[in-house]
Amino acid sequence: MDKEFWTEGTPSGLFGMDKFDPGSSKTITITEGELDAVSLWQVNHTPVVSVSSAASSLRDCTVARDWLLSFERIILAFDSDPAGREAVRRVAQLFEFGRVYDLKLNKHKDANAYVEAGEENELKTAWYNCKKYVPDNFITSLSDFSALLSEEPHFGVPYPFPTLTEMTYGIRPGEIVLITAQEGVGKTSLLHTIEHKLLKETTANVGCIYPEETPRRHLEAILGIELGTPIHLPGHNITGIERSLALEKLLEKDGRLLLYHYSGGGDPDLFLDAIRFMVAGALCKFVCFDLVGMVIGDSGTDDRKAIDYFMTRLGMMAVELDFAAIITSHVNDQGQTRGSRYVGKAASTRIDLERNLSAGATRTILTINKNRYASRTGYAGTIEFDPLTYTFKEIPKTQLDTEFNIEFSKLVKGLVVNGDKSSTSQMAI
Repeated sequence: MDKEFWTEGTPSGLFGMDKFDPGSSKTITITEGELDAVSLWQVNHTPVVSVSSAASSLRDCTVARDWLLSFERIILAFDSDPAGREAVRRVAQLFEFGRVYDLKLNKHKDANAYVEAGEENELKTAWYNCKKYVPDNFITSLSDFSALLSEEPHFGVPYPFPTLTEMTYGIRPGEIVLITAQEGVGKTSLLHTIEHKLLKETTANVGCIYPEETPRRHLEAILGIELGTPIHLPGHNITGIERSLALEKLLEKDGRLLLYHYSGGGDPDLFLDAIRFMVAGALCKFVCFDLVGMVIGDSGTDDRKAIDYFMTRLGMMAVELDFAAIITSHVNDQGQTRGSRYVGKAASTRIDLERNLSAGATRTILTINKNRYASRTGYAGTIEFDPLTYTFKEIPKTQLDTEFNIEFSKLVKGLVVNGDKSSTSQMAI
C-alpha cells in the first residue's frame, strides 16, 4: 500500500495538532509520517502528531514548539533509518534535557510497519518503555552503567617477558603500545618477538607494517624466532621444506598474517587506510607498525603535524575498531620521541629500551614510563638477545643480583689489594 496524503494549501506545524487541545494529556508523541501517527493512535489512544518528513522535522517542530511545550513529555517516534536518527538529534535540541523521550524502533522501521506485521503489543511495550533522549555519545542510565561493569577485568595477551606482563597485564585491544629507543638498540627485533608471541599463542589475525624491511626479510625474522636460528644468515642448515612446515604450523591458515608491502611515498592517510583495511577488512586484532616516523614520508608537510595527525587518528581508530596497535619510535638524546612528543602522550603504554652500545653490552633494560591501565611504572626487567638462537630471554632478577654482587666483590677486593681503603669505604657507603 502506498503512503500518500494530500493537503490543501501550505502545511504548517504538525499533522494532527487540531485533534488535541494544548496540555490535554501528559504525553505527546511525534512520528515521522502521517500514517505512523494514525497507527500509534490506533494502538495507544494517546495524543500523537506527525512531521511532514525527516528533512522538515526541525522546521515543523519549531513552528509548533509552544504547543508541544504544553505537554510534560515529548516522545519522538521517528524512523530507525539514519535520516530518522538525525531528525531525533535535531528536534531534541529544541527542548530542555529530560523532557524528550526517544522511542527507538529496533525491529521495524516505523510504527506503521509494526501494525502491518500484527505486532501492536510490541509497539505498545516499546512506547511505554522508551527512555529519555540522550545523544549517542553520552551514557547516563543505571542499566547502561551496569552493563559496562558486568564484564570482569582480565589479562590481555601476555608479552614475551614475565615482568613486562606482570606490570601491564598484557596487550589489550583499544590501546596503543609504544616501544622507544635510540637507533640500533633493538626495537624492531623486540617487535618481531611480540608479533611472534601473538601468532604463536592466540588465534587472532595480525597486521604488520615494517617499511624498512622487505616482506621476505620480515618472514625470515619471524621464522628465525620460531625455529630458534637466524635463517636470514648463510649456513643455517634449515631446508626449504622445514621453513614451509614451520610457517604453516605458526600461521595455520591463509589470512592469519597480513603484511603491508611499503613502496615509498609515505603519507599519514596512506598508512591509516592500510591499518583500517587490516582491521575492518581482514579482521586483524593486532597491528604492528615499525616505525612511526615513517608517516612523514616525502609529502613536504610539517613533520610534527603529520605525526600528530597520525597518532590522533590511530588512537581513535583503535577504540572504534577495538584492536591493539604496537608501534615503535626513535628517541633523541633527551629521551623524547623523535619528530613529535605527542607520540608518547597518545600511547596507552610506553616501554623504553636502553642498552650501552658503545660498551658492547648485550643486555637491554626495559623501563615502563607510561602505563595508563595499571599505573605501574619503572624498571620492567632485563632481556638479552642470543644471536645463535635468534631469540630474546628475560634474565631472572635473582641472577642479576648475584652477578652484581660478584662483580662488586671483585671490585672491592681489587681496591683493598691495591691499598686504596678510602675508596673502598666510600663505595661501601
